[in-house]
Amino acid sequence: MAPSAMADAAPMQLPVRSKYLHKVNASVLYGPRDLRLEVRNITEPSNGELQIAVRSTGICGSDVSYYNKFANGDICACAPLSLGHESSGTVVAIGPQVSGFRVGDRVALEVGVPCGQCGICRKGRYNLCKKMRFRSSAKSVPHFQGTLQERINHPAVWCHKLPDHVSFEAAALLEPLSVAIHAVNRADPATGSTALVLGAGTVGLLTAAMARQSGCTSVTIVDVDAGRVDYAVKKGFATHGFVVPRPLHASSSSSSIFTANSGSSTPLEPGTMTPASMFSSSVHDQLESAKGLASDMLSLTNPPLGLQSEDEDEGVDVTFECTGKEACMHTALYATRPGGKVMMVGMGTPIQTLPLSAAHLREIDILGIFRYANTYGTGIRLLSSRGSGGAGFTLPSLDDMVTHRFKGLGAAKHAFELAGRTVDDDGNLVLKVVIEA
Repeated sequence: MAPSAMADAAPMQLPVRSKYLHKVNASVLYGPRDLRLEVRNITEPSNGELQIAVRSTGICGSDVSYYNKFANGDICACAPLSLGHESSGTVVAIGPQVSGFRVGDRVALEVGVPCGQCGICRKGRYNLCKKMRFRSSAKSVPHFQGTLQERINHPAVWCHKLPDHVSFEAAALLEPLSVAIHAVNRADPATGSTALVLGAGTVGLLTAAMARQSGCTSVTIVDVDAGRVDYAVKKGFATHGFVVPRPLHASSSSSSIFTANSGSSTPLEPGTMTPASMFSSSVHDQLESAKGLASDMLSLTNPPLGLQSEDEDEGVDVTFECTGKEACMHTALYATRPGGKVMMVGMGTPIQTLPLSAAHLREIDILGIFRYANTYGTGIRLLSSRGSGGAGFTLPSLDDMVTHRFKGLGAAKHAFELAGRTVDDDGNLVLKVVIEA
């Protein structure tokens, strides 16, 4: 070909995907209780991403902690942070190299994004990935922004398609339901087991329900709030309920929900390996209180006197501690039968003084729970089968757990203020607060 002809040829045009910027509203926390509505830029979704219009976001206890203190436990935020991680929405844009989704698909968001390459990820326990980035958590820097935004770009592999009959609110609650599923999977209770759940918040309620789903015949739920305990039993989350007296004063050594003198007092057993004289009187009183409370809780489900056996060890097969409180861990250890399990579900007091001999000498397994892994598929199947008429336990309605709804991100501050309470101004139970688009 002549050089002149080559010069006249039109150059090849390669497709270029431009990164157009769009404006979205976002609720952003700048400090304790300093929540602002601001405009952010969002690009088109990148490779492997979907753009999701967020429709429903539940407020979690960790969100409330960040809102009040700009910190959650010992993790402090160091930059503005959008909160929210219990969310669902619709697909509005699809990035390159994504298949299996269409614009308009309804999805639940699994907001923890692991590296997918490390040994723990390859074992399927990706919730423990050191490089995990979790939306609305300040643990990773820069912080992975939460879902209280009009739209977000999120990896498609962590977006789970929903059946049409599952509401956006119920889909948002798949996140705390996943914690409950993971806790019960780790506990692995045998059919016919007995269970105790300490704490009747959202996670506690759902953990109780999943314990029943797994085949536990007796599930007792415990809380200081009578309204939540009544709700749990009335709606079928638990078979029994126990209300703990509220604290008369704050404890200097823990953020206990138990009083130092609540419940009956049980003397120390003869031959205790660690003498009471080695403890301060306050710790000794707390442990005695925990023993008494454990006994009171167990009395709810003890068999009739004529059917009790002297050879039968007292206690439940598995206790789910869903508060993170030191005093609740004390009670959990005393309420669990020899050879049983205590599941640490709630995250609270990071350093605790525990009567470990109560676990050591009775071979009680203490197992930790951190978020969840491989649970969303199970949760969606459970929601899909509700009301199908199958035999056995039916998961209570997650939609009914939503007691208060706020419309739009501009109402987020009011939503957070209410989410930190147990009753509203009219005396109605506050359980799950949701912000809707």
